[in-house]
Amino acid sequence: MDAGDKYSVERITWFKRWTDKLFSFRLTRQPSFRFVPGQFVRLGLPLTTAPDRPLAWRPYSMVSAAYDEHLEFYSIAVPDGEFTSRLARLGVGDRVAVDRQAWGHLTTDRFQDGRDLWLLATGTGLAPFLSILNDPAVWQQYQHIALVHSVRDGAELTYRDWLAALPGHPLVGELAGRLRYQPVVTRDGAAPPGTLSRRIPALLADGSLEAALGLEIDPGHSRLMVCGNPAMVEDTRLALEAKDCRLSKRGQPGQVALENSF
Repeated sequence: MDAGDKYSVERITWFKRWTDKLFSFRLTRQPSFRFVPGQFVRLGLPLTTAPDRPLAWRPYSMVSAAYDEHLEFYSIAVPDGEFTSRLARLGVGDRVAVDRQAWGHLTTDRFQDGRDLWLLATGTGLAPFLSILNDPAVWQQYQHIALVHSVRDGAELTYRDWLAALPGHPLVGELAGRLRYQPVVTRDGAAPPGTLSRRIPALLADGSLEAALGLEIDPGHSRLMVCGNPAMVEDTRLALEAKDCRLSKRGQPGQVALENSF
């Protein structure tokens, strides 16, 4: 696997397994690579042993901050998924191709204003929101930040230690008190205390998510970002439409930005 004009070849410097399916890893980063928190990049791997070893590509959202010297990603090994199964078998020192350009519009510049920022995620859809939480400008802009992470089993509530350490983040500090974190576990009967147990769209529909966080969703001051499996994203969009929150489009500012997880 050799570097090309459209991609670089990076090495894994850190690898963490959260569960038998979930894992995170860090890659070296080219100094010239730029991205906006919330964006994704294509990662490439050879899936065959053929001499020319053609690369297969998949999109992955960055977890890391835009200013970090590494690139961090969060992934799930999909059953029978050729790419993710190969990726899950890698370790420190192995190589991964990285596209030289970042993509995506799940970024806070989609919104013109707002007081409260809602980050609604399922599974590895958490990744872009962690990158956004690494951005000090977000903490300055919003008075309240609500992070909702929905998973099937309690063991899948990853990055909780990182969230708990935010008060010690050199660029966040005391502003970390603006964060309201709500875990949601939909299948595990032994979920940690304080978790909710129904899908995000249902929690939005009956107001129980707002009640749990002590924060009202109002189109006048709420800005909402959604990332997760396609069914959750679509159902959440409909639930937010019922609250008069609309998609933010170019030339038509709204309250909602969407992305399917990778």
